[in-house]
Amino acid sequence: MTVLVAGAGPAGLVVAAELALAGVEVAVVDAAPGRFPHPRGFTLSARSLELLDRRGLADRFLAEGPVVPYGMFLPGMALDFSAMDTDHPYALGIAQNRVEELLEEWLAELGVRVRWGHEVVDFSQDADGVDVFVGEERWRASYLVGCDGSRSTVRKRAGIGFPGVDATSYGLIADVEADFDALATGEVFVLPRPGYVRIVLDEPEPRTGPVELGYVRELLNARLGREVPLGRALWLSRFSDAARQAESYVRGRVILAGDSAHVHPPAGAVGVNVALADAMNLGWKLAATVSGRAPDGLLQTYHDERHPVGARVVRTARAQSLLGREDLSPVRELVADLGAAAGPYLAELVTGVDTRYDPRIPGDHPLLGRLAPNLAVEVGGRSTTIAELLRPGRPVLLDEFGGMLVRPDGHVAWVADPETLPVALRTWTGP
Repeated sequence: MTVLVAGAGPAGLVVAAELALAGVEVAVVDAAPGRFPHPRGFTLSARSLELLDRRGLADRFLAEGPVVPYGMFLPGMALDFSAMDTDHPYALGIAQNRVEELLEEWLAELGVRVRWGHEVVDFSQDADGVDVFVGEERWRASYLVGCDGSRSTVRKRAGIGFPGVDATSYGLIADVEADFDALATGEVFVLPRPGYVRIVLDEPEPRTGPVELGYVRELLNARLGREVPLGRALWLSRFSDAARQAESYVRGRVILAGDSAHVHPPAGAVGVNVALADAMNLGWKLAATVSGRAPDGLLQTYHDERHPVGARVVRTARAQSLLGREDLSPVRELVADLGAAAGPYLAELVTGVDTRYDPRIPGDHPLLGRLAPNLAVEVGGRSTTIAELLRPGRPVLLDEFGGMLVRPDGHVAWVADPETLPVALRTWTGP
């Protein structure tokens, strides 16, 4: 086995698919007996749709749900996604478990199936690979990718620090059968879903153990000052505003992505989207490294590029969470006023559309480091697009637009300057 991926969430599935697309042997294991059947989130951002489009997958996802040209930065403060510079100026409403199902189907089409009920419990690495204990079995891999969630065994066993801030506020998510109109008073956050509602409540003090429906009813009635009938509970869970980030995303032959690398408050519902972006950045670099095609230091650029992005996501989510507090309503109102002028900036910030990586070559072209726009091009007399050319997961060198080198993840590595092209090629594509 060449690469073992621990965790079959969005990050793990996309990393594995990128490796399989490049012809790299990969196995995916997950400790759970099967996929979690209830959605934790409901949104794919513009940047996620752009990245999926670079692999020919966007239409599969867009067929699953409605798109809306707006989102929420704070309670009462909407963001206009239609003003963003993107091919997908909207958010897609789609359940997270359905996102994972579609990604798992793509992975199966590439010849890789998830091995459910297989838990990574320990490992040791050396200069040539990693000995991984999956249950009681010992597997040998050249690399181990930890996509096993916020309590990541891979991160802990690798000795990678996870600094950050402890929780100061706590909340509950309750997906229950209830009358939306009886709850939609503005006093609690409630989201209508087919056949049920999602209620989000503050929890006055930290608690452990399973959430009971009676406890949810007690908090809800106290908040509303009246009783609201609640039916069957579909999913009850806790969350907090704790925020942490791994010190390193790469430690020898062990790599982290998704929630294993960063956790943050749920404000903005960005977790799935950040995980997808991590995986798209990592997959082609790891494939090139395993295949012996990578220039020196390519794998380390995964940490160099995604760690700052993760830090920014954590900071933004913390700010959104803190501004949501009742005692900060004057500050929230001021931010809402400022947001009227800074709406496009905030929209591109929370969706990741503004992401720019260091191209590592001189130049100030506005496209350097950004995701290449999906421009129409002509290849061999045939009309196509940049996104279509990227679908095999390989870099693309165009002689149109003055010349452009596009990395497999869609980001522009070089534009127009003949003197810097050799450096760009050595940096990103190897010999």
